[in-house]
Amino acid sequence: MPDPVFNESMVTKFVNHLMFDGKKTIAFSIFYDALEIVKNKLPNEDKSPLEIWKKALENITPLVEVKSRRVGGATFQVPTEIRSNRKESISMKNLIIYARKRGGRSMAEKLAAEIIDAYNNQGGAFKRKEDVHRMAEANRAFAHFRF
Repeated sequence: MPDPVFNESMVTKFVNHLMFDGKKTIAFSIFYDALEIVKNKLPNEDKSPLEIWKKALENITPLVEVKSRRVGGATFQVPTEIRSNRKESISMKNLIIYARKRGGRSMAEKLAAEIIDAYNNQGGAFKRKEDVHRMAEANRAFAHFRF
């Protein structure tokens, strides 16, 4: 179902990942507060906070991942492409995980800082995407083991 403010189902998906113990209203308030903080920190940006959040998610979305595949006696890290709904899910989870690891007062502030970093192609979630891509590139020779 779409969220009540922006009428976007992607926002609801993100809030469901953000939610703890079924406290959806708290998760929604954290998300909306984070977008308000993003709006205040980037006042000269011509995009809306929701568009900034979407661009940040797009910047940290991985295109490939490595999966372990056992062939004979050896285990290979085989690079595989990711389905679109899994890409979206991975990027949302990474954004939330690295926001939780940040230092800061409230979860809204930490999430806003991670969104701004991801929008600017930096931060923990963006570094994670780069690491996954680097790992896939290093193991490109094993791509023929794809299943």
